[in-house]
Amino acid sequence: MTSRRTVDWIYQGVFFLATGLIYVAVLLRSFLLYRETPVLGQVLGLLLLFIGLFLAEMALTQYRLIWFYIYLVLQTILISLLIYGPEFTEYDYFLLLFAILGMQMVRRLSAKASLSWILVFLVLIGYKFFRFEEPIEWLTRLLLFGSIIVFLASYSLAARCAQEARRHNQSLMEQLQDTNQKLEQYSDTLEKLGIARERQRLARELHDSVTQTIFSMTLTTQSALLLLDKDPTRVGSQLERLNLLAQSAMAEMHTLISELRPEQGVDGGLATSIRQHINRQHLPDGLSVSLEVEGEQVLSSLEAQGLFRIAQEALNNIVKHAHANNARLHLHLDEPYWIEIDDNGQGFDTQQAFGGGHVGLAGMHERAEEIGWNFIIQSDPGKGTHIRVEKINPGEERL
Repeated sequence: MTSRRTVDWIYQGVFFLATGLIYVAVLLRSFLLYRETPVLGQVLGLLLLFIGLFLAEMALTQYRLIWFYIYLVLQTILISLLIYGPEFTEYDYFLLLFAILGMQMVRRLSAKASLSWILVFLVLIGYKFFRFEEPIEWLTRLLLFGSIIVFLASYSLAARCAQEARRHNQSLMEQLQDTNQKLEQYSDTLEKLGIARERQRLARELHDSVTQTIFSMTLTTQSALLLLDKDPTRVGSQLERLNLLAQSAMAEMHTLISELRPEQGVDGGLATSIRQHINRQHLPDGLSVSLEVEGEQVLSSLEAQGLFRIAQEALNNIVKHAHANNARLHLHLDEPYWIEIDDNGQGFDTQQAFGGGHVGLAGMHERAEEIGWNFIIQSDPGKGTHIRVEKINPGEERL
């Protein structure tokens, strides 16, 4: 902003400096030529009127443009009086006053209107020279004064265009900054929504899994205490059940804690990361999980991270809900890219699960959309579950 104002002041300064030098030169020349003549007062009066109109124009034009057209007409008449007045024998330097008007015009009017007025000035100049000068002298003076007027007007036009371009660029910069600010706010909003959604999911997982398991442990403990007096022989089975529930609660807590960790990369590859996760997972007794890998193509880090989280969530669901004894993860890392996750568990009604707001399924579907893959799930009560995530080829419609 400071730089723009500085440049604007420079252009304003050059305009007023050129105007001042031209006017002072005309004023001094007039005084030297007419100081011993009776027309000195008329010349100085007209020149003072010129500068008075010049100062008045700056005050009036800012309110309505019509005042500038009135100003142009009055100044053109005034300069014509100085040029065509029979008592003013030396008139050529008065023509420089047209240069001042030319600079003012291009600052206020359109380029087309300014050019029209400059042509009027050249006609007034040319007609005066044509009447009283030889052809060569007439053409030389017309070209000389015409070039001065056109040059100074062109400079003012270039300055005006530069100022407008800077203002336009400044406006675009402000719009860009405003857009960036809105994007940052939108990004923050999305981040907060993502955090809120993740908290909601974890809260539901705690309620659906760990809380229920701990409640079952409480009931089992109470049963064991009651049987301790009535039938001590049955206490052992209750303690065994309590031990299994404790292990299940520990496994579920371990899963939730692992999901609370920041997103980690899969630098070792998707297959390696899934294999390590299976090895670290506290699998219940009787559940076997296998991993099959075909192809060796490397996915993008975003795709690999999304697919890893999908496989992680699917395996967690198998451990917690499927009651399966066999699960299989199949990675096809070649064209066409896909992964499949199957189990032979109890299955479920997919429409009821999505309609009931099952956060885990919705999360897997959202992660697939984020990386541009299709998410397909098939399951029925008593028939296990089949999940397939496949890459969408360019031009292929999303399912």
